[in-house]
Amino acid sequence: MSNIWPADAAKENFNDLLETALAQGPQIVTQHGVAAAVLVPIDQWPTLKDLLLAPEARTEQLTPPRPALRNRIIPTFD
Repeated sequence: MSNIWPADAAKENFNDLLETALAQGPQIVTQHGVAAAVLVPIDQWPTLKDLLLAPEARTEQLTPPRPALRNRIIPTFD
């Protein structure tokens, strides 16, 4: 079986979804054809300690994009 499950199939066959995740790794659940969630075996889930001690930064998704800077006209006083 594929690793992609429509939400209704995942709901009706949760035990099969769980067993497949444990045997084959992460399983994607879709909603209306769009990936919505992933079921990951606990031994493959990173711990908070692993995330905090990772050498690379993981803040790219936490910081909202900044708007482009606009040039401001500096007023002059005569």
